[in-house]
Amino acid sequence: MEDFLLPCLNKQLFGMDCLGCGAQRSLVLLLHGEFAAALKMYPAIYTLLLLAIFLVVNLFVKFKNDWFVKAGLIILNAGIIITAYAYKMSFFIN
Repeated sequence: MEDFLLPCLNKQLFGMDCLGCGAQRSLVLLLHGEFAAALKMYPAIYTLLLLAIFLVVNLFVKFKNDWFVKAGLIILNAGIIITAYAYKMSFFIN
């Protein structure tokens, strides 16, 4: 499965990780049952999966004020992704 992962274009062109670097590898780790390693590789993996599941379920089942849940999960994911990226980049600067 690892042979089919897409390369990061940002990393190839600019030599820097992007905000999504590690997401594919984290998903592979998750599918192999390595839950802690998946979280360490890409901290937003679980909340992104929660958002994806909610969006798929919401296609078939409509909830009252579902946009509050969507917006909350999107903001949560953005916060986790940006914080993890800033933390990872701080190691490259120092």
